[in-house]
Amino acid sequence: QVQLQESGPGLVKPSQTLSLTCTVSTGSILTAHTAWSWIRQPPGKGLEWMGVIAYDGYTYYNPSLKSRTSISRDTSKNQFSLQLSSVTPEDTAVYYCAATLRYSDAAQRPSGMDYWGKGTQVTVSS
Repeated sequence: QVQLQESGPGLVKPSQTLSLTCTVSTGSILTAHTAWSWIRQPPGKGLEWMGVIAYDGYTYYNPSLKSRTSISRDTSKNQFSLQLSSVTPEDTAVYYCAATLRYSDAAQRPSGMDYWGKGTQVTVSS
């Protein structure tokens, strides 16, 4: 079992940076072959995978978001974070963190998620 919880501001102003943290309360972000992703779902749209940080620190981002996205981790706190810069109202979405236990760096994008957080609503508005 892996338990994850998203946290961060629910409202961000346009042009600012959206910052979220995922706290992994059970399981370790350093466990071999695990990878830790951010996914979002705008209202009325499907899920959009944003990026991943693997247990060894490898990162890979959705090419459509790469220029604005950064994922980092704090291993001492068992947390990983999302930074999305220059946000617009189109970035309004429910943001999820998720874990996969079967990741390989060569695949770049995880094939599937094994555990999900509950998600957190982020609205971009002035």
